[in-house]
Amino acid sequence: MRYIEMTPDTPVITGVVSRVEERVCTLRWHWPDSVQAVCIHKAAAEGGAGDTPPVSGMKLYTREEYKANNGFRDRLDEIGLVAYTVFARLQEDGEAVLVTQRDGSNRTLVSAGKARIYYSITQRKALFGKTKSVHMTIAAEVPVPKEALCYVKKRGGAPSSREDGVQFPFVQDFAAGRSALPPIEIGKEDQVRIFFTDGRKYGQYYELVPE
Repeated sequence: MRYIEMTPDTPVITGVVSRVEERVCTLRWHWPDSVQAVCIHKAAAEGGAGDTPPVSGMKLYTREEYKANNGFRDRLDEIGLVAYTVFARLQEDGEAVLVTQRDGSNRTLVSAGKARIYYSITQRKALFGKTKSVHMTIAAEVPVPKEALCYVKKRGGAPSSREDGVQFPFVQDFAAGRSALPPIEIGKEDQVRIFFTDGRKYGQYYELVPE
């Protein structure tokens, strides 16, 4: 199977719309009369494969299946934004071909929701001494890269943002489930909070929830 470029006379897919209910996405689109099947590509919205993604892994879907199911239904196991691209599948000289549409009219973005990251911070003060021990726990619904989170230490009060104090990185990724981090020692007047390293980027995929 290969790709061909769209021309003014090539039948193409238009009017792609989506609806998500209980993590099931339903796609519908306009079928040209001469198109009897499509190939559907699904990928994370960031870092997609462009106009000509690999054909392997695509879902072949016929017009009859579409009518029987009143659209195309797919379960969302991902997080963040997911891109669906519907390619018209035609026959050309006895070979199946897919039509590229560089205007993006055969593509739609779907929000698959956010995974929750629960965190807790407990402090243990010594009776005598100038430091206290801080214990942090992360409980994530999905694996989380260490680059997504940081902790911030501030003297005299709780940090209000990742810029409000001294920022420290985490040294390893977080597996799904509960992770108790090694304790750290800070000054008696210091306080610690956990933040996204980039709220705009990672806030699309995760939600930080204090326990």
